[in-house]
Amino acid sequence: MVTLMSAAMDPRVWWWITRASGIVAWVIVAAAVVWGLLASTRLIRKRGVPAWILDLHRYLGTLTLAFVVVHVGAMYLDSFVKFTPMQLFVPFKATWRPHAVAWGILATYLLLAIQLTSWSMRHLPRKLWHRVHVLSLPMLVMATVHGFLAGTDRSNQAVQLGAFAILIIVVFLVTMRLLSPRKKASASPAAIREQRPARTKVDAEEVAV
Repeated sequence: MVTLMSAAMDPRVWWWITRASGIVAWVIVAAAVVWGLLASTRLIRKRGVPAWILDLHRYLGTLTLAFVVVHVGAMYLDSFVKFTPMQLFVPFKATWRPHAVAWGILATYLLLAIQLTSWSMRHLPRKLWHRVHVLSLPMLVMATVHGFLAGTDRSNQAVQLGAFAILIIVVFLVTMRLLSPRKKASASPAAIREQRPARTKVDAEEVAV
């Protein structure tokens, strides 16, 4: 009990939480992007996309947002580098590594836009939803740049290899996606659901980035 209390009172605890939540958020969002790309390529589309893949894709996006909230909250509570609300939400206002923080802020705003449109996709035109969802790729790039410019663990070899592996996988899947034949569809996801209420598989375009 004493050990736990001492650890909780350690001023570095928020710094540790900031680092951990940032890494976890990046890993999850990378997994979400890879999962969405994988589901939209010819590797899966020929047989149809199981509905649980769409559910997992959405869950990973929501989980990413939750860890970003923890990441930002820990930064605000950290006493080593004190951030004001404006510095946390307005690009280039931070006094500590403003460019690095700005990349993270922009990535967060893109993540919010992607998640909000994903949650309300049944009520949005398909083209609008898809155009916003494509922002997943630049959002992942911005988050990666933010991590390497601001992260303490950027010199960690495991982090470097992990980022490089994700880059290779994303480039491969994007190439596969661009080479895949596209379906012409003007109907909204809601209309498609109404036409196929009992389906067990979903259109790969609904998870495509």
